[in-house]
Amino acid sequence: MNLILFEPPEIAAPLPCDDPRARHLLDVLRRRVGDTFDAGLVNGPRGKGTLVAIGADAITLTFAWGDAPPPLPPVTLLLGLPRPQTARDLLRDATTLGVAALHFVSTEKSDRNYAHSTLWTGGEWRRHVLAGAAQAFDTRLPEVTWTHSLAESIAALPDAITRLALDNYEASHTFGINQSLGVSPSENGTPVVLAFGPERGWDEGDRVLLRTQGFTLAHLGDRPLRMETAVVAALAVWKAAWANRL
Repeated sequence: MNLILFEPPEIAAPLPCDDPRARHLLDVLRRRVGDTFDAGLVNGPRGKGTLVAIGADAITLTFAWGDAPPPLPPVTLLLGLPRPQTARDLLRDATTLGVAALHFVSTEKSDRNYAHSTLWTGGEWRRHVLAGAAQAFDTRLPEVTWTHSLAESIAALPDAITRLALDNYEASHTFGINQSLGVSPSENGTPVVLAFGPERGWDEGDRVLLRTQGFTLAHLGDRPLRMETAVVAALAVWKAAWANRL
């Protein structure tokens, strides 16, 4: 927990001692009264928190806020709805790497029952996004959806955006920094959408839809990867190009 995040309503109230953030402050960081720590306001500024008092049931904190972090990188992920455990990893790790949006979509081969997991219906997903942001020392949270189809999510995309779909079987291009596929530094920060099939891959109908909607099919090499591995690998390549744009 590199940055301890708080929702706006929480900053004026004591933090219960059984809250994981309080336990982290007291047991991991070993903060005592008068000590400071790195804090952030969700979707707001970063700053310093001060531990003012330690009570039997709660700790008291004060905050001094600084500047807000920069906007999230302009990359959107379209993700074929995976098993809940895979989705948890994707929510955390994609947020840590930095994306503007994660849209978990139903595809021809995705199990639509996954959308009814308590991960989504109980709001658990937000905890994993917060963990990813805290790891990255960021307060900005990406947009997250899980109720739309691939076609619906594509229809909502802006026109001026580079569109890439990862596919091991019919891709004719390699996804790489030196390829003119929207990850070249010469693109100068053009927003990009990266689409990944579910754990069983794209169906032919998905590929037809992607191609007709302007997506280029690209691959990361000849070794099939787990969905969560492919997402991290592709984001690492894209971020390397993004860092070189200046």
